[in-house]
Amino acid sequence: ITRRAAELLTRRGADLLLHLGDVGNEAVIDALLVTSADSDQPLPVRLVFGNTDWNIDVLTRYAENLGLEVHHPVGRIDLAGGPLVFMHGDDSRAFKQAITHGAAYLCYGHTHVASDRRSGRTRLVNPGALFRTRAPTVVLLDTERDDLSFLEVE
Repeated sequence: ITRRAAELLTRRGADLLLHLGDVGNEAVIDALLVTSADSDQPLPVRLVFGNTDWNIDVLTRYAENLGLEVHHPVGRIDLAGGPLVFMHGDDSRAFKQAITHGAAYLCYGHTHVASDRRSGRTRLVNPGALFRTRAPTVVLLDTERDDLSFLEVE
């Protein structure tokens, strides 16, 4: 299902994939390796790990050897309108800190519940989950237009 999710996002125009944790194993990392919709170049992938990832050192080495960027426990992408912070979401202190410091976006997982809400100037986005959920979902976020779409993965 991870491969189908990554391919769905690329077909819809994603230019970067973020994995928000609970990677689990190398097969999930392999499934993130897709090519851009408009070229033969691999789509950049950034990831963090979650509370169910017990072998973080092994998974980090594996992901980095494949060219993926590991930003565990918290990643940041600087955007014109303010930073996009991404994390698993199980660290309440880091979560609150991102909001307090005025992140434009805070993308997180952990709860497996899709959600899109605001806290002050921060847009809080949880794409849902691909596993342990009735309806597997991902999010396509256009930060230039502040446009978000939840996509169900079949």
